[in-house]
Amino acid sequence: MNGLVRGSVAVVGVAESELGQVAPGTTPLDLMAQGVVRALADCGLQLSDVDGLFAASTQLRFTTMALAEYLGIVPRYQDSTQIGGSSFMSHVTHAMAAIEQGLCEVAVIAYGSTQRSLSRATASPREFNPYESPYRPMLPVSAYAMAASRHMHQYGTTIEQLAEVAVAARRWALLNPVAWEKKPLTLADVLAAPRVSDPLGVRDCCLVNDGGGAIVLTSAARARTLAKAPAYVLGVGESLSHASISGMPDLTQTAAIHSGAQAYAMAGVTAADVDVALVYDAFTINTVLFLEDLGFCAKGEGGAFVQGGAIGPGGRFPVNTNGGGLSYCHPGMYGLLLLVEAVRQLRGECGVRQVPGCALALAHGNGGVLSSQATVLLGTALD
Repeated sequence: MNGLVRGSVAVVGVAESELGQVAPGTTPLDLMAQGVVRALADCGLQLSDVDGLFAASTQLRFTTMALAEYLGIVPRYQDSTQIGGSSFMSHVTHAMAAIEQGLCEVAVIAYGSTQRSLSRATASPREFNPYESPYRPMLPVSAYAMAASRHMHQYGTTIEQLAEVAVAARRWALLNPVAWEKKPLTLADVLAAPRVSDPLGVRDCCLVNDGGGAIVLTSAARARTLAKAPAYVLGVGESLSHASISGMPDLTQTAAIHSGAQAYAMAGVTAADVDVALVYDAFTINTVLFLEDLGFCAKGEGGAFVQGGAIGPGGRFPVNTNGGGLSYCHPGMYGLLLLVEAVRQLRGECGVRQVPGCALALAHGNGGVLSSQATVLLGTALD
């Protein structure tokens, strides 16, 4: 679909930085560097091997310049594309192209945020939007509440079905030692939580954490010589649909329809082949929308799809097995951590939350207010 070669590149190292709330004085660069060092150790490579650097941030003006200086490296290739939480899936595509073209051989994608320590407003100041700002929306939650309201009106989706998403995420988080939330959550708890922007309540909204991490990519040939089994990049896709929620063509259809289709076509698979889905769940409506738009169920059927614990532990289809942005960690932009969990599931490293026989994982990123969508399909084999 895009000239890239299926499986030419693999993710060989993954790591989280410190998560949750970091020590006073810790910076986003500290967290990025933690992730880089840990991810390199995960695959047996050294900092001196890195010649491609990819990063995005809401807290740094010149992200890759600052990170390269901090790490003491001079990369041959760099990319600081910033399209929100989907940036890191986009970076996978760009790193794949760069490695295929010989622009770099070992690429690192990194992220770090201290938004919990500094407060959301400090970490990500809002631009003035002449079409929306005069109405004083509570962004981003009001934008997602509009999408949820429209989906409920158009398809009969209920707040109880949205609550199922939060409960499933919490059940997965209870199986993840590093997840932020450690208390069981019931449907009644979600429904009784204070409303934030109707119809979304507190438990429909993502966490506000510090955190970050990194992943390492290299050619498939070199990947097979390293410490861990490769997670081959089988398919990628990305699409933009709008910037402001008032410009979204249809509040119930995201550009994941296009990014997913591109990734499936490149990989030569369908949604039915996917063993685990990691989707960007900044709000409960996200999971419903992306399950529909990525082909796991028909448009309008996402609410019914998630009912009865279907996407939680023991359900018919595992979604967000780390606990997601709703209960594991959401450090401003969450997309990189989806890729980390996808690779760990493919390696069989997830302990009690491991998906048996996991061979094909989908990681899907979302940026802005349902604005940018990027999909990555990772697999254990090339055939």
